[in-house]
Amino acid sequence: MGGRVARVARTWVVVLGVVVASTLLPAAPAAAHNSLTGSDPRDGARLAVAPERIELRFLATPKEATTEVTVTGPDNVAATGGPPAFSGKRVTVPFRPGAAGLYIVTYRLASDDGHPVKGEIRFTLTTGTPAESPSASAAPTTVAPTSAAPTPASPTPAAAGTDDDGGTGWLWAAGAVVVLAALGGGLLLRRRAARR
Repeated sequence: MGGRVARVARTWVVVLGVVVASTLLPAAPAAAHNSLTGSDPRDGARLAVAPERIELRFLATPKEATTEVTVTGPDNVAATGGPPAFSGKRVTVPFRPGAAGLYIVTYRLASDDGHPVKGEIRFTLTTGTPAESPSASAAPTTVAPTSAAPTPASPTPAAAGTDDDGGTGWLWAAGAVVVLAALGGGLLLRRRAARR
């Protein structure tokens, strides 16, 4: 009887060790990826009063040399009022409001592992200033530090957020736990049935 209990205990120790390892290991590569954690104004906001600046908050501190932020308004008019300012995990860009309508803030940066992260937030300004003349609104400008930075990214769909899949890692880990628990339980039942 004592040998059987020891074998069952060893089996469960192995199963639990595999479950813990499979839960922790997939999270390690994703930790090097940066992602947007919030913004002001928030994505989808409707504002009657234009903000003085736009703030993006990230999971990790963005690097000035590889971070780009572009703000465009209705009719693709540039709405950036100056270069971005960096403070820890926050990047702020002065906002130059134009006509009422949809404003798109696109961002692109590199994570610590070099993986590019890009996305956008959108907000609507319900009141605005008179529209600019067509010559002044020829094309949006990208504001970035003068050091060698990657080329600007084209706007991505609103639902895209970031292009890394670090957020789904916990789903894979949960699935692995369920599969391993089922395998361990099946193995235990098979051994019990074989001994009868």
